[in-house]
Amino acid sequence: MRTGVAGFQGGRLIQARAARGMTQSALSELSGVSSPSISKWERGEQFPEPAALERVATALELPATWFLRPMPDFGKSGYFFRSNTSLTKAARTIASIRLEWLHELSASIQEWIGWPAVNLPVSLSREEALLLTDEEIEDIATQCRQHWRLGMGPIDDVIRVMESAGIITTREPLGYIKMDGVSRWFDVDNRPYVFLAADKASAVRSRFDAAHELGHLILHRHLTKADEEERYSELERQAHLFASAFLMPAESISLELAHPTLDTLQVLKRRWKVSIGAMIMRASTLNLIGEAYTTRLWKNYSARGWRKGEPLDDVLEPESPRLMPRAIKMLLEQGGFTKPYLIETIGLPAADIERLCSLPEGYMTGEMASVIQLNSPVFRPAQTSTTVTNPEPARVISLPSRKRM
Repeated sequence: MRTGVAGFQGGRLIQARAARGMTQSALSELSGVSSPSISKWERGEQFPEPAALERVATALELPATWFLRPMPDFGKSGYFFRSNTSLTKAARTIASIRLEWLHELSASIQEWIGWPAVNLPVSLSREEALLLTDEEIEDIATQCRQHWRLGMGPIDDVIRVMESAGIITTREPLGYIKMDGVSRWFDVDNRPYVFLAADKASAVRSRFDAAHELGHLILHRHLTKADEEERYSELERQAHLFASAFLMPAESISLELAHPTLDTLQVLKRRWKVSIGAMIMRASTLNLIGEAYTTRLWKNYSARGWRKGEPLDDVLEPESPRLMPRAIKMLLEQGGFTKPYLIETIGLPAADIERLCSLPEGYMTGEMASVIQLNSPVFRPAQTSTTVTNPEPARVISLPSRKRM
């Protein structure tokens, strides 16, 4: 008979250690627990003693109770990374686990607050996704705008549009400059989630990353993990094209990019909230400028030192998620919850909740001026669900017809 803390979940330790970027040896050195013991806990061969578990939990900056929670079944959907190809496996693992924790946090909140219904315009089958053409991607981006009634001009706030369509989004620094974002569908609530890395602190880059992940969610949902691995570069190119078409529709941006100069593009950057580099690429893709002129623009772009940072990068404010912070504030201000109780119920420490929910540092540990109690003696979310955002009704939009050979 095994002794120790019964119910300990080895998978939680593997997940937590990876989320903090620690090897078993590093965790051993920090906690004072031997590497063989940590290995046995992770394999489920041994339960930790209470004191040893506390030391490991402290080293990982997580409550000991987190390791008693069963690991959820996150489903079979794959992850789509918006990142440099040289990004390390550790960075991708950390980003994917942050997305998993966002999903778990969302699942807790959904017990009390109803998210907007998922309202994406189209979901391609695997066969359709594998046969996508660039023309179809352009059409789908246009359909997306029409579906959400965005018009054909600049989009004011991409993250707000995505959240209104039921996409749960977070944005936080990850510690890896080459990581831009990751997204996936979770089967448990049949909902898409997006993690945006805030390390570059560029508003236009973050908007493009969000649109890029939106492209993955719409175009590539039903691809297999093998498809994603084999076609990684092509899928990234397709998501990039979708983001460009979504942010800069051909029928409207073409009029403004007909005779681009770097100074003109600098003015257009403030209006369209996309990078000057992205506009050069878009003008070239739409054949608005020839190869020679494109090369000339890029040379002048480099000569001005813009590859290291463009004008307005330090002026335009990055967009921030609103659903998660609003939900937390509603629970505290209208739901009768206290911060300690909410932290205990969610299971993650205050600092992780703050980062994942885009809340100010210290928000979950600071005192509240007052808490408004609901009229009913017990807050029963199943009977009284509060919806954060009311999206527009869904409309059926078909995939552009394809001629089969």
